[in-house]
Amino acid sequence: MSHWVPLCRLRDAPAEGEVVEAEAEGRSICLARHNGALSALDNWCPHRQGPLGQGWIEGGAVLCPWHAWAFDLQTGVAALPERATVDVFPLRLEAEDVLIDLQSGEPAEVTR
Repeated sequence: MSHWVPLCRLRDAPAEGEVVEAEAEGRSICLARHNGALSALDNWCPHRQGPLGQGWIEGGAVLCPWHAWAFDLQTGVAALPERATVDVFPLRLEAEDVLIDLQSGEPAEVTR
């Protein structure tokens, strides 16, 4: 079952190639924009709990600012050395609001 909640206003979403930290219902989210698409991932790197929303994007992945673990923006799967994962959340736009589905485990993106 879906549980869509507001994440941010579209004007507050990151610019192309950038990431930010956002919060929805007390959950910390890494919000990224790559190739015109917004992606939402769990903000905490499973390695040492680094804040992914303070990292950067390289080649379709967000890199943790602490130890540069790279998580694919679509799947949440990390590149080597570990095949760790973070949750990826569907997003949708309603008017000028970016909504996130905190219940779904299906990867998704929003383009605009």
